[in-house]
Amino acid sequence: MDSMAAVALALFLVVTGFTHFVFPRYFRSLVPEWLGRSAGVLVGVSGVVEVFVGALVLLPASRVSGAWAAAGLFAAYLVPHLDALRPVHRGRPGLLWRPAGLAGRLLVNAGYVGWAVAVALAA
Repeated sequence: MDSMAAVALALFLVVTGFTHFVFPRYFRSLVPEWLGRSAGVLVGVSGVVEVFVGALVLLPASRVSGAWAAAGLFAAYLVPHLDALRPVHRGRPGLLWRPAGLAGRLLVNAGYVGWAVAVALAA
């Protein structure tokens, strides 16, 4: 069961990493405005990092370090989700930007951190 969770995490990271290049507009929308025009670069770099970390998790020899790297990556992604608290209000279009959507984003991302930590501890 532990290896299934690790393989699932690895595949999740790789697929999500590639989607940064398929749907860059969506991922750019998650980058805080205060990071300015670097959103495109950050999306590309984070996509490459996710694919690389996914490969680390997939290989048993590097699974522990890869899973801890994944936990750190997911924890870093909490920053833009928390930053989104500033402009949240009920009338804003798009579910992900309303209070319920933001709460869901934070919970899901925290779950990803827990998943990665569980894989690291089990490996």
